[in-house]
Amino acid sequence: MVCKKLGSKSEVFHLQRQSWVCSTGLPSDVIVEVGDFSFHLHKFPLMLRSRVLEILISEDEKKCVLHLHDIPGGAKTFLLVVKFCYGVKLELTALNVVSLRCAADYLQMSEEYGEGNLIAQTENFLSEIYSSWTDSIKALETCEEVLPHAEELHIVSRCINCLATKACADSSLFSWPMSGSGAEQNPDGIVSWNGIRVATNSKPVSEDWWYEDVSFLGLSLYKRFILAVESRGIRPERIAGSLIHYAKRHLPLGRESVVQNGSHAATASILPTPSDTYQRNLLEEIVWLLPNQKGVTPTKFLLRLLRTSMILHASPSCRENLERRIGAQLDQAALQDLMIPNMGYSVETLYDIDCVQRIVDHFILVDHEEIEYGSNCMDEERQLMGVSHSLSPMTVVANLVDGYLAEVAPDVNLKLTKFQSLAAVIPDYARSLDDGIYRAIDIYLKAHPWLTDSEREQLCRLMNCQKLSLEASTHAAQNERLPLRFIVQVLFFEQLRLRTSVGGWFFVSDNLEHSRNPSGNLAITRNDIPPHSGTTENDIVTVDEMKERVFELEKECLSMKKEIEKLVKTKGGWNTFSKRFGFRSRSSDPKAPKSSDLKTSELHDPMASSTTPAPFMNGREKGKGGKSGELVLKQIRNKVFLA
Repeated sequence: MVCKKLGSKSEVFHLQRQSWVCSTGLPSDVIVEVGDFSFHLHKFPLMLRSRVLEILISEDEKKCVLHLHDIPGGAKTFLLVVKFCYGVKLELTALNVVSLRCAADYLQMSEEYGEGNLIAQTENFLSEIYSSWTDSIKALETCEEVLPHAEELHIVSRCINCLATKACADSSLFSWPMSGSGAEQNPDGIVSWNGIRVATNSKPVSEDWWYEDVSFLGLSLYKRFILAVESRGIRPERIAGSLIHYAKRHLPLGRESVVQNGSHAATASILPTPSDTYQRNLLEEIVWLLPNQKGVTPTKFLLRLLRTSMILHASPSCRENLERRIGAQLDQAALQDLMIPNMGYSVETLYDIDCVQRIVDHFILVDHEEIEYGSNCMDEERQLMGVSHSLSPMTVVANLVDGYLAEVAPDVNLKLTKFQSLAAVIPDYARSLDDGIYRAIDIYLKAHPWLTDSEREQLCRLMNCQKLSLEASTHAAQNERLPLRFIVQVLFFEQLRLRTSVGGWFFVSDNLEHSRNPSGNLAITRNDIPPHSGTTENDIVTVDEMKERVFELEKECLSMKKEIEKLVKTKGGWNTFSKRFGFRSRSSDPKAPKSSDLKTSELHDPMASSTTPAPFMNGREKGKGGKSGELVLKQIRNKVFLA
């Protein structure tokens, strides 16, 4: 740190309780009171350097008791002024020069009262301070103690302008440690140049080198510094990085509470401090200073600010601003950060569902605006490439919302309307699979067993049973919490998917066999293939794979048949089942065999007969020649394996 030595005399001032006494041997003829301290001094050295002291002493020559309670810097600074007037040794540093400059102006210690007076000395030293980042930071910090006087003398603005210029400079041009804190921690082998400590083996400086130093500034000075660097065109990412660093130092941004066993347990590290008003104002100012560009500020940090704003009861406009920012980049959020506990006075649910609803609504709005803003050329180009517009961000948010619903579903106080509203806001095209929303609905049904049948059916309309995976479909077919109508739909579409898959394999197999054997033979063994026929071994392998696939599909069909029979038994028989869903019974078909012709073993063992279809398959396949799903599989298998 740069310093400047003034005066040549040895120390002559001593503190006795609350009084500073000059030990020059001459009796004191003037007393100056500053705060709780009194200074027993002499008139001549004071009147020789200060116009204000000269006037005050002249007005009260008899009593000579002066009151300077308003002097900038208080008794500590006035002691340095007195030492300067007596010619006692003192050092000007970045920590005392600002208060001394303000006190010198207050006492009017100009060149008219002696060459090299205190105003000139402090101004010259400030000029040296401005060229050093470390000293400028320290000087700016001390401005808060004498802020009105420092503002009047333009010390604050000059410090901020110098710091902003250095912060906006290209860090790749420097290889010396510009941060004051970093320079102090360097080992031996450091040289000093113009107040900057330079290491001989210095490393390149990162763009965040100034974040730590400016984080010690007060809010008002820090705000002015951020506005200064922004006006100089610094990248918004660097502004956001500095704001994040500053907020982490001054705000309780830890997770404010955790939910355990259905109750709120506040962590000690994030409890509100006595300075709630200051922290509330600080948070609102930080939110106002954040760059408006999308994606510049991390979503995780915005969500932490939102949680803190709820704890500190920030203004509604501040929370709305944060929700809008989060909604614009919700696809970058993590599920854990989205679990915002309910901070309202009337806590209905454990988590703030309404807040997440507003955030998702804003994301949908922004996504639609971006789609409409896109040009027609871009839309045509996406269609040619087979890419759906904004599918990736929307799909990410859909998965995020499904996971969030699964987390909040166990809350017994969560109303059905809120659950439906949040689930329904996601468009259908956003979910490639509905496994996530199915899991959330299943958890909600388990936690709310008192729902009526109509409410269960209304809830299940949120998902598309055609978009369930095989695992989810298998689970849904055995899930007694789901409405019976939905279970039947799941089984139907699973059988339809099975039939389509088998038909596709049959079509490929038929074309392959005819292309290999135009005469009509369905298979050719490897020994019968002539060398010049051009048939490769890959064709034979394809047929083998197809055979294995058909076996697997047949097993799946039989497994589903067992599940349907079990369902019919548990739900009160097939007659009630068919009447409820409008399926035709077997007796309505004149060609159908009588029930007496069916063996008892076939009703209990689906493997007993390949010609007795499951009730659901029979009801759906009658319109196609009376063939059941298993009969179709058998004919396909016979046709494929005929050789």
